[in-house]
Amino acid sequence: MDSEGFHLNVSYVGSSGVVLSGEKKAALETSLVILQNQHKFSRVFFWGKILGIKDDYFIAQGVGDDEMVDKKTLYSLDCVTWGLLPEATQAMRDQCSLVKGRFTGDPSYEYEHTEIKRIGEGEEAQEEENTITIKEEDRLASAIAQIDEDVAIVPRGAYVKTPHGTVIRNRSFAGLLIQEAVKLSSYFHFREPVRLNEKSLLEKADLDKAIDFLDSIDEDIPKGSWSLHCERGSGLVILRSLLWQGLTFYHVPGTTKYGYVYVGTGEMNKDLPFML
Repeated sequence: MDSEGFHLNVSYVGSSGVVLSGEKKAALETSLVILQNQHKFSRVFFWGKILGIKDDYFIAQGVGDDEMVDKKTLYSLDCVTWGLLPEATQAMRDQCSLVKGRFTGDPSYEYEHTEIKRIGEGEEAQEEENTITIKEEDRLASAIAQIDEDVAIVPRGAYVKTPHGTVIRNRSFAGLLIQEAVKLSSYFHFREPVRLNEKSLLEKADLDKAIDFLDSIDEDIPKGSWSLHCERGSGLVILRSLLWQGLTFYHVPGTTKYGYVYVGTGEMNKDLPFML
């Protein structure tokens, strides 16, 4: 959710239960502008909120010239003071996946995970305990990275890929027509493509290389992991993820207004295949 016009953007996702107090809205509107100037970001987004037991984490993201690659994630407990999260490496994400349950709301909190390894064979086999420590700050960064990879989406044509490979906003994008806005195929994952690279040359023949360089969400597995409906007399299209419950995307057809916000516990709905 773009920080520019933040007060109006929040109203688009109100039907999903995303409600911020007047105090939090005012604090975010001011602090996000300061954040952009301090870090010299091209744009700043309010990513959302991860609910903790003790406190909630407010999340913001700042981007540079290449909005897909040049991105930093920050968190705050009071919407005023922001801390930079570490980059979520694959090793960090694998380690953090061992932790289950809610976030505590304390970034300095440390989880302990004990693994029991069996060494040797037969009667001489011995069991060895290995305890690893996982910081909540690392777990927070990993959860955000996973949510972005799985369900961060943009409308088709909102971004273009330059001949140099840089992903930038499409200045000629004027929004999707309502006929297109109600189709899942009109929305793309904002990440490096996976399925697109697996398609044959024949399947790629009809694609516009400048704008069709991402994976469409209509091919997501399992089928039915997205809920799409219209509000305000087709003046607002809302998509909700059932895989990461709490992720809401909005688009006002015929305009450049679109974005997403996540408000949830930071836990994936692993029961989704059995619910569909």
